[in-house]
Amino acid sequence: MFRLYSSSVYGIDARIIEVEIDKSGGLFSFSIVGLPDKAIQESKERVFLAIKNLGAKSISRFNQKFVVNLAPADLKKEGAFFDLPIAIGALLSTGQIKNFNTSDKLFVGELSLEGKVKKIKGALPIALGAKKQGFKYLILPRENIFEASLIKGIKLIPVESLEETILWCEGRRKIEFKRNFSFKREVSFEVDLSQIKGQLKAKRVLEIVAAGSHNLLMVGPPGGGKTLLAKSLISILPPLSEEETIEVSSIYSTCGFLSEKLPIVSFPPFRAPHHSSSHIAILGGGQIPRPGEVTLAHYGILFLDEMPEFQRNVLEGIREPLEEGKITISRARQTLVFPAKFVLVGAMNPCPCGYLGDPDRECKCSVSEVRRYQRKISGPLLDRIDLQIEVPRIEIKNFFQEPNFEELEKTKERIRKAREVQRERNLKFLGGKFVLNGFLPSREIEKICKLGEREKSILEKVVSKYYLSARSYFKVLKISRTIADLEGSEKINSDHILEAVSYRTKLGEIFI
Repeated sequence: MFRLYSSSVYGIDARIIEVEIDKSGGLFSFSIVGLPDKAIQESKERVFLAIKNLGAKSISRFNQKFVVNLAPADLKKEGAFFDLPIAIGALLSTGQIKNFNTSDKLFVGELSLEGKVKKIKGALPIALGAKKQGFKYLILPRENIFEASLIKGIKLIPVESLEETILWCEGRRKIEFKRNFSFKREVSFEVDLSQIKGQLKAKRVLEIVAAGSHNLLMVGPPGGGKTLLAKSLISILPPLSEEETIEVSSIYSTCGFLSEKLPIVSFPPFRAPHHSSSHIAILGGGQIPRPGEVTLAHYGILFLDEMPEFQRNVLEGIREPLEEGKITISRARQTLVFPAKFVLVGAMNPCPCGYLGDPDRECKCSVSEVRRYQRKISGPLLDRIDLQIEVPRIEIKNFFQEPNFEELEKTKERIRKAREVQRERNLKFLGGKFVLNGFLPSREIEKICKLGEREKSILEKVVSKYYLSARSYFKVLKISRTIADLEGSEKINSDHILEAVSYRTKLGEIFI
């Protein structure tokens, strides 16, 4: 019997799979056991023809019974990850290639009928899993080498064909790969904050969002620039750290979104799903759970344009990841937890026609239509959105403003400094764990967001007047802390609290 090692991705994590192959007397048969899916069952056809086109003796000509076992046997296997190790195991078991040490090597790759090794999904988490399990070599398709090279501490062997793999395993060919990798990437933005005309209040709010990772809802008439404002937010966010880059890139690798042109995701992702997207597309799931948009937006922005038009179960399903920073997908066979620490940015009109409260245009919606439209955003979901602002139509005089790139750079610098202050302070209070103000756990907020007697009195009056929930109270504290950080203030003063409160109470005036 011969044992090789391969890997498969479950959720966004790799699991090591043992590929055992043995033969016994009897009529020829070739069976794959261990809960394989249809793609794996069909791999024997690809393996047979790849071996034949290699010039080796066809497996079917050996009058013996072959069994391939994928262990652990109780774990559902899917995909074409195992073509390469099955082919190598079949050649070893028939004595057509020399024996070699298989214990320190992990093989992944799909085979074409002519023996080419084709690209797979999830090479990055597989490389990370192989390193953690102590494998010395990872043999993988050459097309996956760029993303896998993000992981140091394991030797990568990029191969283009089954023949090349055999020659390397037998020591007859050297395959060298030099890592020439940088986490820093040039990123171009569709729109940046300097291109937005007017909307000074909205720009200020975006600065607070970027500095503290707070959720935002923008309400206003059509043409006010809500979508452009959301898209410009990504231009003032700092790049991801190395640890965050690996985590986000692993998610995109699992979904097959990485390529030679985009080998890593080094900048906060911006996801803007259409309002017709399904519950599974947004939250993740499926028969074999896959990441949804909330996970693809991890450490980045999830933008929901025309927010009330999304399905009710989608909007309510977002509540869990907004609070927990993760989403749990449960199925009969398994339960998977996907990371989902994102900033939610929503945009909506105040009514179906869009002109409720507009000073210049008349709203044509009935009261019942307006209420029905606004109730699509439930109170519990609205309570979880930190900043809620009105975005009016742009005045004509603002159309002719020139982009202010100097102010954009100043804004980025303020955000960078505010985040650095948060890092130093929050690491101290959270026991070495860094999170931005928007993600502070409730039990630590009052330690980090200390108030004086005057500030406490102001906040008490606000809570009483607007009937703020406990969650809203903590949201105001976190926003105040971010505003103070942007100003370089160690203490939260009354101006910071009043500004924070203005972003959570005035929106109610728009709603009926």
